[in-house]
Amino acid sequence: MSNADLALSMREAMMVMLELAAPPLMATLAIGLLISLVQAMTQVNESTLVFVPKVLVLAGVLLLLGHGMLTTLSDFTTLLFGRLVAIGGAG
Repeated sequence: MSNADLALSMREAMMVMLELAAPPLMATLAIGLLISLVQAMTQVNESTLVFVPKVLVLAGVLLLLGHGMLTTLSDFTTLLFGRLVAIGGAG
């Protein structure tokens, strides 16, 4: 495996990581920002108030997108194992 192949694999791994992490992180960021704005307008500064909506939104995002995320991860894993077999078979 050359350095270019290794760099390509690392780049693909980073892109898969971003694809899998972005939707849940963006959803929890958005709901956290929204609740913070509501807390600022109502002057209710309760730190535990943010936790339950974030967990519910995260669960909803994972229920909606979990199958696609799992498919992406298993496809990438299959690709990596295929490359490992190709490397092992060449030596």
